[in-house]
Amino acid sequence: MEDNKVSYFLLGLGMGVAVGVLFAPKSGEETRELLRGKANEGRDYLRRRTEEVRDSASDVINRGRETLQQQRDNLAAALEAGKQAYRQSVGPETPRGSEGA
Repeated sequence: MEDNKVSYFLLGLGMGVAVGVLFAPKSGEETRELLRGKANEGRDYLRRRTEEVRDSASDVINRGRETLQQQRDNLAAALEAGKQAYRQSVGPETPRGSEGA
């Protein structure tokens, strides 16, 4: 969906420049400067969007890592609690061979 927005932006930018060039009574130098400015605006927009997407992806990845680590910690704690409960339910072990004596 983000790709569509960027595509539509670039299409609109191109159409706007084309219409502006056709209908604006400007000299060649002014028209070239206008085109250069619009191209720079488009490049700046794409750079900002790329940075935003990269930052957003970084945030999501970091949150995922934190959640994964929390789940690992919870699992380790649950396993240890289960071992402890098992040890308590079994009670002290008796040495083998002394059961019938």
